[in-house]
Amino acid sequence: MHLTRHSIFAAAFATVFAATLPASAQEMKLASATINDGQHQWQKLFVEGVKARIGDKLKMGIYPASQLGAIPRMAEGVSLGTIESFITPTSFVTNLDPRFQIFEVPGLFRSPEHQHATIQDPAYRDHLETMFLDKGLRVVGAIYNSPTVILTKKPAPKLEDIKGMKVRTFASPLQMEPMKSLGAIPTPLALTEVIPQLQSGGLDAMLAGMPILTAFKYYDVAKYVTDLQFSYLLSVALVNENWFQSQPKDVQDAIRAAGREAEQKAFPWVLDNNTKANAAWVANKGEILKLPAAEQDKMMKDFLAIGTKIVDSNPAVKKEFDTLKKVVDAKTPK
Repeated sequence: MHLTRHSIFAAAFATVFAATLPASAQEMKLASATINDGQHQWQKLFVEGVKARIGDKLKMGIYPASQLGAIPRMAEGVSLGTIESFITPTSFVTNLDPRFQIFEVPGLFRSPEHQHATIQDPAYRDHLETMFLDKGLRVVGAIYNSPTVILTKKPAPKLEDIKGMKVRTFASPLQMEPMKSLGAIPTPLALTEVIPQLQSGGLDAMLAGMPILTAFKYYDVAKYVTDLQFSYLLSVALVNENWFQSQPKDVQDAIRAAGREAEQKAFPWVLDNNTKANAAWVANKGEILKLPAAEQDKMMKDFLAIGTKIVDSNPAVKKEFDTLKKVVDAKTPK
């Protein structure tokens, strides 16, 4: 597409005009790639919480289902400040900061409840909020998303069945390297591209959470899910720090308090939604398979070793992983 001189001038004028508006007059855009899932629920609870504290002082709009662009564009947008807020699994923002990798190490969390207890440890939650300020990002929400499953066009009840498959992964070594170890071909793709690729044969499988598979009706293109559960996805709601600092103190306080409150309210909703997603998959003639116990145990040990090696290779990532691991160990059920 070629831009005319008029369209270039208009775009530049719009950018300058928006920058001159009072901060409170600009909309807080809340972006995500998904809809009708835990991320979307957190956004709705967050908006309610902010309004309960400051009324209509802050204009807010929710834009789910990649309305503001593919995942890489939304990640770039919140980093640059063209989008005020973006909620996503941590795997999709490791390009902004590799420290996001620490939350997706396979085998780190024993259960959704274990992850929630760890992240909601008061001291650690305060640390998480400001961990990425040096990259211009503030974490105002952190919620359990779902266990990782693999969707396949052909049944894969054993790990050897995954060998040779082209598998859509997140653009993260903690998903790509485990798939490589199984002999699969990891293929990072935006969510909006996956269904056409599954239909055309460009993909054989994808890693995802079950609520995404049911929300976007993936059972129409593939029927088989193997419940790997090698990691529990954590979604983070990021806000651009420059934009946040441009807000009055009462707005900042409302954002922080509403984000924490929405985390607590969203957690039971997400647990229930995952149960409903599994039921919906089966109701739509999909199948949910589990690995043999011995294979599951070996896979977890192998994946944990791979994940630990990856995070240990970067000193900054290792430092944050060690901090997180202390809280994980303290919150591990006895």
